Amino acid sequence: MPQFEPFSALRYTNASSELFALSSPPYDVLSPDDRTHYGTQSPWNIVHVDCPLDADGPQRYEKAAITIQEWISNKVLTLDPTPSYTLYRMSFRDAAGNDRHTVGVIGALEVVDVGAGGVLPHEQTTPKAKTDRLDLTRATQCNLSPVWGLSLCNGLTQVLLAPGELMGEMTDEDGVVHRVERVTDAQRIEAIRSAIGSSPVVIADGHHRYAISRTYRDEMRADNSPLAPAAGLTMTYVAELVEEQLSIAAIHRLIAAVSPAQMEEILDAFYTRVGDSTLSEQTLSLMNSEKAICLLRPDGSTTLYTEKVEKFSEVRALDSARLEHAITSALGSLDAAGISYQHGTHEVHDALQAGLAQCAVLIRPVSLAEIRRTADEGLLMPPKSTFFTPKLRTGLAMRPLAVD
Repeated sequence: MPQFEPFSALRYTNASSELFALSSPPYDVLSPDDRTHYGTQSPWNIVHVDCPLDADGPQRYEKAAITIQEWISNKVLTLDPTPSYTLYRMSFRDAAGNDRHTVGVIGALEVVDVGAGGVLPHEQTTPKAKTDRLDLTRATQCNLSPVWGLSLCNGLTQVLLAPGELMGEMTDEDGVVHRVERVTDAQRIEAIRSAIGSSPVVIADGHHRYAISRTYRDEMRADNSPLAPAAGLTMTYVAELVEEQLSIAAIHRLIAAVSPAQMEEILDAFYTRVGDSTLSEQTLSLMNSEKAICLLRPDGSTTLYTEKVEKFSEVRALDSARLEHAITSALGSLDAAGISYQHGTHEVHDALQAGLAQCAVLIRPVSLAEIRRTADEGLLMPPKSTFFTPKLRTGLAMRPLAVD
């Protein structure tokens, strides 16, 4: 079972009053314009370390390391005097209009080898350069943003409900309230450690960050570095794998190398057309009610398709898996379709209008039951099957490795 430990966190000294200006969404959802926007909020915004704006190549990592050390020296960042867990609460309204309240905990999760158990992946990863986060970790000797894990421990939410010491609260651009609380009480620390250590943790978001943590751990061990023990763990937010703690969106497929007409032919062989319309706020609800996927064109026109069940007798019942099967059966590979990934129906339509793809296929979110089955059976979903929302902010707690 996984090891999950408290750590002495680096936190913004003035987080209680300035957290919005100091934090940002995670690096992997930021566009260059987003980075500039957050960087101008404050000279101490976390993007200046997590993804430096005005440096390239190795210099950007050197700059990040210098910057974070300057912030520590100048008391912009303060180190917790003792190891702690950080409760992270979010309050928001979900896509269905329901008010939601979630809670998880940030700590240091054990870094395990592939197949070792205890910490499990839930989807395949896409080919992607992993050196950026690795080089940043090497330079800063710090975990800057948490991996997102889902615990299979029944009752973890109840363990986390009681408040801790308030360390900061903010409301983001989407109206999501983010609140972090420090837990230092020895009995409560042991209760959290025991609960999460009792059951496997499934990596929900941050597969690449977890993978580079494994590489970094191995490097530190090979060098007999004093950082090796700390590198055996990585900063992770863990919440219980239950419906009320998760808000799951789909990641849709942009199709760059296939025209809308060609995509219609591919889909017609495996699906049945059930209706044409125009993209609207009701599109996703209609997809759910019809159990359909949706072909979207640059002009905003849509066609819903339901599965021909007999065509997918040996394919897992996931929109992503079955769409991949249809495309690869027709074209020989996903690469031949020029697939890329984008969450949000409006963002997908914007990408089509910008000429980034010829058409798109909207898919439905993966169910909680399917995520649970994936974990229980040791399966992997296709890449980019799930998009967990709201996104955790970077900068609410950081984990320096040299003090563990």
